[in-house]
Amino acid sequence: IDGQDVAEPTSPGEATQSGALPADRHGLLQHSREFLDFFWDIAKPQQETRLEATEKLLEYLRTRPQGSEMKYALKRLITGLGVGRETARPCYSLALAQLLQSFEDISLCSILQQIQEKYDLHQMKKAMMRPALFGNLFGVLALFQSGRLVKDREALMKSVKLLQALSLHHNHLQEQPQKALVDILSEVPEAMLQEILPKVLRGDLNMVLGSPELLELFLLAQKKVPEKLESMMGSVNLFSDENVPRLVNVLRTAATAVKKERKLPRMALDLLHLALKEDKFPRFWKEVVEQGLLKKQSWPASYLCFRLLGTALPLLSKEQLQMVLRGDLIRHYGEHMVTAKPPSQFRFGPEMDEYVGTFLEGCKDDPEQQLAVLVAFSSVTNQGLPVVPTVWRVVQFLSPPALQGYVAWLQNMFLQPNLDSLVDFSTANQKKAQDASLHVPERAVFRLRKWLIHRLVSIVDNMHLEKEDALVEQVARFCLFHAFFVTKKPMSQIPETKQKFSFPLEGQSREVVGNAFFSLLQTLSTHFKQAPDQTRGGQSWAYRLVQWADKLLNHSRGVTTVLPFTTQQHQAWDRMLQTLRDLEAHSTEARAAAFQHLLLLVGIHLFKSPAECCDLLNDIQTCIKKSLGEKSRRSRTKATNSQEPAWVEVLVEILLSLLAQPSHLMRQVARSVFGHICPHLTPRALQLILDVLNPETSQDEDENVVVTDDSDKQQLENTEDESDDSEDNKNAESEDESEEEEESEEEDRDGDVDQGFREQLMAVLQAGKALGGADSEDEEELGDEAMMALDQSLASLFAEQKLRIQARRDEKNKLQKEKTLRRDFQIRVLDLIEVLAIKQPENRLVLELLQPLLRIIRRSMRTSSSQQEQELLHKTARIFTHHLCRARRYCHDLGGLVETLHAQVEQLVQQASRQADSSVALYHFNASLYLLRVLKGNSGEGCAPETQKKPRAGTNTIPKPKGPQTASCLDLNFVTPVYSSALSSFLSKRNSPLTAPMFLSLFSRHPVLCKSLLPVLVQHIAGPTRPRHQACLLLQKTLTMRELRACFEDPEWKQLVGQVLAKVTENLRALGQAQTKSEHQKELSSLELLNTLFRSINHEKLTLDLTGLLGVLQGQQQSLQQSLRQGAHSTGSNRLYDLYWQAMKVLGVQRPKLEKKDTKEVPSAVQSPVSMKRKKKGFLPETKKRKKRKSEDVTQEEVAKPVATAEEQSPSTGKKKRKRTKAKAPAQSQVNGTPAVKRPAPDTSTLSPSTPAKTPKLQKKQQKPSQVNGAAPVSPTEPAVKKKHQKALPKKEVSGKSPQSALPRKKARLSLASRSPSLLQRGARKKKVQTLRFTISSSKK
Repeated sequence: IDGQDVAEPTSPGEATQSGALPADRHGLLQHSREFLDFFWDIAKPQQETRLEATEKLLEYLRTRPQGSEMKYALKRLITGLGVGRETARPCYSLALAQLLQSFEDISLCSILQQIQEKYDLHQMKKAMMRPALFGNLFGVLALFQSGRLVKDREALMKSVKLLQALSLHHNHLQEQPQKALVDILSEVPEAMLQEILPKVLRGDLNMVLGSPELLELFLLAQKKVPEKLESMMGSVNLFSDENVPRLVNVLRTAATAVKKERKLPRMALDLLHLALKEDKFPRFWKEVVEQGLLKKQSWPASYLCFRLLGTALPLLSKEQLQMVLRGDLIRHYGEHMVTAKPPSQFRFGPEMDEYVGTFLEGCKDDPEQQLAVLVAFSSVTNQGLPVVPTVWRVVQFLSPPALQGYVAWLQNMFLQPNLDSLVDFSTANQKKAQDASLHVPERAVFRLRKWLIHRLVSIVDNMHLEKEDALVEQVARFCLFHAFFVTKKPMSQIPETKQKFSFPLEGQSREVVGNAFFSLLQTLSTHFKQAPDQTRGGQSWAYRLVQWADKLLNHSRGVTTVLPFTTQQHQAWDRMLQTLRDLEAHSTEARAAAFQHLLLLVGIHLFKSPAECCDLLNDIQTCIKKSLGEKSRRSRTKATNSQEPAWVEVLVEILLSLLAQPSHLMRQVARSVFGHICPHLTPRALQLILDVLNPETSQDEDENVVVTDDSDKQQLENTEDESDDSEDNKNAESEDESEEEEESEEEDRDGDVDQGFREQLMAVLQAGKALGGADSEDEEELGDEAMMALDQSLASLFAEQKLRIQARRDEKNKLQKEKTLRRDFQIRVLDLIEVLAIKQPENRLVLELLQPLLRIIRRSMRTSSSQQEQELLHKTARIFTHHLCRARRYCHDLGGLVETLHAQVEQLVQQASRQADSSVALYHFNASLYLLRVLKGNSGEGCAPETQKKPRAGTNTIPKPKGPQTASCLDLNFVTPVYSSALSSFLSKRNSPLTAPMFLSLFSRHPVLCKSLLPVLVQHIAGPTRPRHQACLLLQKTLTMRELRACFEDPEWKQLVGQVLAKVTENLRALGQAQTKSEHQKELSSLELLNTLFRSINHEKLTLDLTGLLGVLQGQQQSLQQSLRQGAHSTGSNRLYDLYWQAMKVLGVQRPKLEKKDTKEVPSAVQSPVSMKRKKKGFLPETKKRKKRKSEDVTQEEVAKPVATAEEQSPSTGKKKRKRTKAKAPAQSQVNGTPAVKRPAPDTSTLSPSTPAKTPKLQKKQQKPSQVNGAAPVSPTEPAVKKKHQKALPKKEVSGKSPQSALPRKKARLSLASRSPSLLQRGARKKKVQTLRFTISSSKK
């Protein structure tokens, strides 16, 4: 807390003079905590908190305007103006301003006097000078923000004088006092400004042009009191030849000052207004902006010019706009847009878009101005390519006339590119390029036309722009005509034939226009379905375009296609039109609309690739006629056995070929059409789809479907367009890339060297005698000619090797690209699978999707490294899980598939057991559950009789359950051994991929099957450690299922519980003898299962003989206490002990109480087992221990009782207390359930051994607070220990908690919450506290 935040007390002298010391002091002491908290909240960084605190402070002071609170508030806020925290000063200043605004009776002069007295600059020490300066500055700002300063002449003059004094301390305040002075003077009346102006502004023009603040003050006076300014300084021309250089320097200084704020200085805007007012704007723009600020380019000055341009747009006339938007500044802006690469560099484009958007929105009544600005920005090009993006959102503010004019300009510029009308530029690196092909006009025309056609399409694609149907049709016809048609001679019926090209339209440009047209067609097909799509008699945009294309084909004298049609292609086109007319008769059917869309799309593609689409059109028309002409649906068997393929199979092949093309529109159309032909799907048609998805066949049989990819062409075009845009930043990157390429080539060269190349190299060297033998030293060196020949041989050899390496690398890249295309194609084909699963979940063919989808999941889980593989895996898993296994509807007409499905269930369970990953096994297990659901949901009338009459060999016939289960096709005799084997494998194998949640899901969905599998679980209860633990956990969850209980008759259920109880009793004979952690875990699971059985017995009110169990538990009590006393496996010992006594309580044996000693008794000095144990640990030697002041007269009987030390009785907590409590816990716990040394054993005669022990009802909340004291004391760290024990449990075997197992756990937590050692050792006078704590904890539970 800053010391200045606290208000200083009133001095004794002031109190004596005022005579109000007792009252003021009494009033200050009466200030509420709420009132003082207002000042803390005012300085907080959250704006909402500050405003709320200020408002509450004002409301509080309005109720006491004359009290001491007002004086304290003023003093506290004034003190806050100069605090050391910089963020708190403006908060206090704003609060003071609002207070002065609300209470106008407070004198501003008195407040200003208090501020000057508090922060007297003459008496302030050097260390406190900076806070004092800011205190004065923010005090004046508070007076100004109150709105009363301009009305109070005296306070205004004093404030101006104070600001002038503060302006001398530039090191601390910089230009803030001058800016505050300008802000204040801009609000004062003209008369007062005339009076103040001579005091703040001198008549020296050189001084005015030396500071941005003084120049801003000069411009303010020029605007408000020009006569007074002229009388002081005479006639001043700021734009004279002498003053222009100084204006440029002042603007540079102002631009640097607002560099971080990224805003336009107000002084620059005032200069712009002054230049427009004095009709000197051309001189200001040319000499000050373009020839001054841009001469020595610096980014702060450039950004100032850009902001000045954006701000000036609404203020300029058409002629001035032409001058500004075709000058050096707009060219410099274009260079900045090309070379600036965010995020390392700031890009001004988004800010300029805001300026242009504001201008267009503000002048909707003047379409000429809108069109002029939009055309001017579109004309700024870098070697023909405009710098503004093709998707420019500012066009949404265009008025309809301006939009129509802009579209006309785009079309005219496409037809007749006028390169002279463009503001074209080249970057520095482009000018250095020696390639002459980069500077030819044809390249600039191509780049410009490509941008123009995409700009036209983006206008139609902009949903925020209001467009008329005529404009959309105009753009669509323009793109269609110039993509696929050529004009022979102009015709009046076709306006597009009158359009002439100044530069011929090349094939590459036509391809760009064709791609843009199909993009436009996708937009018209998707975004315009509701309103604009259905116009002119309900015809879609695609139909209207096809009709217009047919009109063009009929006018063959004036128009011809770019790719001439053959007679067969003309006939295919005519038949398509006839089919479209036939489909109009079935317009009410959704299937007819989908077929029509497919026909239209393929028909338009006929202009792009006539040879391929001609056959497609014929096949589609044949399929459509057959689908619409069938009176009745033929069976799948007839369609399969027929000689010619069914129309559905042909149509599926067509859809697959369309999906092979990288077109989103094709993908949507194929998905839509397939959704309508799903009811007619045949097994062969489905197999065509599955062959694509089959990873084994799709890699070898690639000739079935050819996957096309236009990425190479697009990359070439993109590199041509974007190569020059990023050349300014490519020098360093190209060097790094070249070095990396060289290194990679060296690595490939070293790695690809084979033995054949080595032999060739050796042969060349031996032929050139470069390799000598043993007597090579005696031989002469090679001559020059021999060396030259050897060099040529080596060069040719290495060149061949380099070509071989490159060929291998190209082959590798080709294979990788083919794999990528294949995966992408499979992702698209999955759309058809998803449509089938959603549209036809009751179709029998859906059952054939399980294995193919599982194959994809298995393969992708092994090789899911790339993002594409991840996408394929996620999509497959989503379809498999959500649309198959979790579908609400499923097949109800199996026919002869029952036996096949049973075999498939067995196969899936076996596959799940063989998987290496549990996640993959889960998919297979869920698939088997889905098939069980299908078999169970089908009636037995259609089932194959062989399945139910022939049980599996070596298995016992399981009787059919009564009720609805007898009518299902599910053969329990077949399925039960399958899952029994899987369950045995899960219980016996340590690293089994199967998990407990899988079987719990099986048991909950199919309780009849669970009933058959329960003997397996009961059998493993008494087995080895891991099977016993897993079986106990599964039985705990299973025995509480209501669905399972409904499958048992009462005698059967009683028999089952008796069997499980007998197994558990056998396990509990070794209770307390655990030596390892796994054995200890086994004891825990057995006791938990026993308590679950007790709850079930009590709930069902069963009568069982529990005498043997009681004897076993009592017989193991001593060993359990002994192990607990020794501290073996202490992480779960307390949990084990609690579970033991929960079971004993059900059997009628209460947990023994813990005897308490009298508070007046003094502990014995004889060492107890706790002290012995502490001594063995040896924290400190006896000489270092503090002497305990204890009396010696304590009997041996008291030693046997667990007593608390003086440290435990003290209420303080600490590390020493926790350590000693932890050491004492095992010794103290021996008393629980065990008599003391001289205490008799518990009387077992109360259990009536003469009669068999019946299961008593669970005692409900009869435990008194005194009984809680008998609970076993544990260390304060016990909850943490318990938590560690819970973490040690195998997590994958247990899912969720049983609802019936909550009660004993709650009671266990209850006993833990009330078993603090300090409570147990405090004596009788703490009983009320213990009772209260127990009540609270039990109520919370």
